[in-house]
Amino acid sequence: MKVGVVADDLTGANATGVRLSKEGFTAATVVFDGDIPDTAELNAICIDTDSRYAPDQLVVRRVKKATKQLREWGAKVICKRIDSTVRGKIGLEIDTVLGELGENSVAIVVAAFPDSGRVCSGGYLLVDGIPVQDTDVAKDPVMPITASYVPAIIQEQSEFPVGHIGLDIVLTESYQIKESIEAEIKEGKRIIVIDAVTDEDIDTIAEAMAYIKGINLVPVDPGPLTAAYSKAYTHQHSEQSKIIVTVGSVTSLTGHQLRYLMDKTDSKPVYVSAEKLATMGQSWEKEVERAVVEALEQIKRDDVLIITTHKEGNGLVDFKTIAATENTTQDALAKRITDGLAKITRLVMEQTNFPIHGCFTSGGDVTASLCALSMASGIKLEDEVLPLAAYGTLIGGHFPDLPIVTKGGMVGDKKAIFASVKYLKTKRSNAK
Repeated sequence: MKVGVVADDLTGANATGVRLSKEGFTAATVVFDGDIPDTAELNAICIDTDSRYAPDQLVVRRVKKATKQLREWGAKVICKRIDSTVRGKIGLEIDTVLGELGENSVAIVVAAFPDSGRVCSGGYLLVDGIPVQDTDVAKDPVMPITASYVPAIIQEQSEFPVGHIGLDIVLTESYQIKESIEAEIKEGKRIIVIDAVTDEDIDTIAEAMAYIKGINLVPVDPGPLTAAYSKAYTHQHSEQSKIIVTVGSVTSLTGHQLRYLMDKTDSKPVYVSAEKLATMGQSWEKEVERAVVEALEQIKRDDVLIITTHKEGNGLVDFKTIAATENTTQDALAKRITDGLAKITRLVMEQTNFPIHGCFTSGGDVTASLCALSMASGIKLEDEVLPLAAYGTLIGGHFPDLPIVTKGGMVGDKKAIFASVKYLKTKRSNAK
């Protein structure tokens, strides 16, 4: 799936391209008046129109040309990159893109860029808590900003009716945002400004947009919405495939990460008894067999199959007592648990009829066991999903070139596993 971005300056084009790259796309920037590279490797192109301060006629001509280039290149999603402090001829550029895409197109404007201190509430753009008109941007020598209400700023420059969806709707659920967008469209709004104050707000808006069918939605933003919507759109239109998440960590952080993943993907975990795996006896084989049967049923219902020994309320395994009873070491028992999780994962991948897009593993021991039991000689490392979370592909063995993301048990915030799973699916979908 290809994504095209029309940007009014070069640095903005680059910034948006980098955000797309972090979501698994292979992106490049095309400088003003350049040609799109003829290579199958790229699936995200950002074109710099160098039009922020250009005369109106030149703005229209350059934006039209860029939009046409991207459509001819095969972009399924066309995005409009705007300045994070709403400088430039935003309304005119949006109108031009919508004009090129036809009457069935609608622009969704999210001016927020939380990582840079830009948030939008009540329609007003704030920079580090200050209305944009009261910041240094207001002193722009070419086009000073004299207002902070984004719908009015755009309406003054646009020929299309502009709608607004407030934070009260954004803070609910994605289906309510979807219904609000559809209601604005029914009222004839071709440009809809939506509030957002966090990256999670933007992700929820993107999910809502991806559920809307029959309308060509155009993300208009400084970059975060473009990346989030392109990812969500890819997932909505990709073939049915599965990601397997294997987690053996018992930390509270891991519990928060799994809960967030379950909530966002509506997945039901396959819980594996750590105590039944922490043995050299027959319960190990029986628990593996039981979990495999359950997992093969669960994978029919969930796109993300979670296999884990982490269950809220469970106590820690008494390795010392078991080791003394079975005349073995605590390290050997811990390895039996990771080997059990790895064997369950391997057997599910071998026996399921669904294509597996990739695996996520938490903890070095689980990752090592999975490599050993699948006969992989290692992992070819390709990217960093987030600090201390690596993306790569298995080398050799039963599942050569299988994409995998590995992460330490104490790494990341509550969204870390979910972000890794989304990265895996986007990366793999865009590789096809």
